[in-house]
Amino acid sequence: MVELSVVGILAGLDQAALADVERHINRKTFSAGAQIIEPESDSSDVYLILSGKVRIVNYSLSGREITLEEIGAGGCVGHLSAIDGEPRSACVLAVTNTDVAIVSPANFEKIVKNHPSVAWNVIHELARIVRTSTRRIVDVSTLGANERVVAEILRCAQIAVAGDGSATLNPVPVHSDIAGRVSTSRETVARVMGSLARKGLVTKNDTGLYVPDVRRLEEFLSESIH
Repeated sequence: MVELSVVGILAGLDQAALADVERHINRKTFSAGAQIIEPESDSSDVYLILSGKVRIVNYSLSGREITLEEIGAGGCVGHLSAIDGEPRSACVLAVTNTDVAIVSPANFEKIVKNHPSVAWNVIHELARIVRTSTRRIVDVSTLGANERVVAEILRCAQIAVAGDGSATLNPVPVHSDIAGRVSTSRETVARVMGSLARKGLVTKNDTGLYVPDVRRLEEFLSESIH
């Protein structure tokens, strides 16, 4: 059984405190592709991700799926509705088989009030969500579709950058996933990736998508914007 200590908002709790949280949860496994949270539903449970990965998505007026974020083990989803009581603002899908701990809104409130460090960690998580949303708004407002694709690859590369300035994205990003994250089409992503490859800015190898010089990719994006 996966320990609750993997969950980020529970970081720092001792065994006694984790045992207290355990009394307030129900565990469940969702198979890959299953819907965990339905958009606009009135449910307010919080889902602590113990293993696997989930994708948070929304839909445009035309019905196109827009990926807001992917969250792996240690993350949590659903806490916004638990806090404000409003309907769900997005859909959450299991990308892989995913184990979760489900916390009712009443029990979530008890945990937050009983353990101040959890409250502070939740505040940090809310701040991260605001920053992520702000970044997406700025990108959509100021960058063209091609530049948004490059910016997304650059962000991933900056997280994985090695000491020599290169980065390897493993696994290779799926075009449809990138398209969903930056609000464009798969065809646009394929075209941009082909252009980056021809310029030597990215290449596929046995370990993933290789970015030989992250700084050079950053400079390319800056030149493209200006």
